[in-house]
Amino acid sequence: MVLQTLQASRGTTLQDIVDNLPRDYPKHLRTIRRDLEALEAAGHPIINERVHGQTRWRLIEGYRNLPAMNFSPSEFAALMMAQHLLTPLNGTPVESALHSALAKTGMSVTEQSHSTLREFQTIFSFKLGSHKVYAEHRNTIQALTTAISKLRTVQIKYYSASQRRLTRREIEPYELLFTNSALYLVGYCRLRKDVRMFAVERIRSLTFTDHPYQIPLGFNIHDYTQHALGVMQGKPITVTLQFNPATAAWVRDRIWHPSQILTPVNKGGLTMTLTVAENRELVGWILSFGSGVKVLNPESLKQAVHKEAQNILNEA
Repeated sequence: MVLQTLQASRGTTLQDIVDNLPRDYPKHLRTIRRDLEALEAAGHPIINERVHGQTRWRLIEGYRNLPAMNFSPSEFAALMMAQHLLTPLNGTPVESALHSALAKTGMSVTEQSHSTLREFQTIFSFKLGSHKVYAEHRNTIQALTTAISKLRTVQIKYYSASQRRLTRREIEPYELLFTNSALYLVGYCRLRKDVRMFAVERIRSLTFTDHPYQIPLGFNIHDYTQHALGVMQGKPITVTLQFNPATAAWVRDRIWHPSQILTPVNKGGLTMTLTVAENRELVGWILSFGSGVKVLNPESLKQAVHKEAQNILNEA
């Protein structure tokens, strides 16, 4: 829609663009500036000039836009709604890329598209729950993106939550992993001499080096995280849990881990067997079911859950 406004004008202010946008389009000057940047990045020759004390934006004279991509109204609505799912990444290069994609819809954005979007919004809604916000970490994310693409190590100061202190490390950055509404750097830590995961928001400073590296040919992010229940790593163990009928009713409707095997038991109960990493995250997850779950094995996990529950009781 921004592109349409520019094409229909010999010069327009940001406020004029906002005033001419459909009701459902985000009407913020900061959003319009990002859309203009996205259009420029997409190859549209946009210029601005001062006219009677106002900054006006327009396409260069004689420019004719390339044919727009043909998005169906439902495709456009789905793309717009995808913004809600990526809310934690607002203010990062990911959000900028999404704005660029939306800007490239160009002339294919019709009133029918907006009508379909309004219809979708009466059917679907989104509630992310607890999540992190990465706007203030934009520079860190951009720097990591550059380091990964150029295969150069980075030196970081990282706050370790478990040790509660800052450490200086040199990292071979492999990938950025977005999971559980949080962003992590996966890479080889030359300090610990192992592949580790680093919460992006706990990277306090980052410096590029001229040290090249190669990602091992056998490394695969899915293999690396296959046993993690969430994000924590650990020794994989086979766990068997038993859920009472009231808890089983909603446990069976969700995939908690790819390895899970569910077996119905008498009177509506359920047993679950899965192979996951042994760590505090696993203990906390089991406790989240309260009295609706019982650890059948291994014995070490049963004792860990019992100890943590006793600690909670002692602190209450």
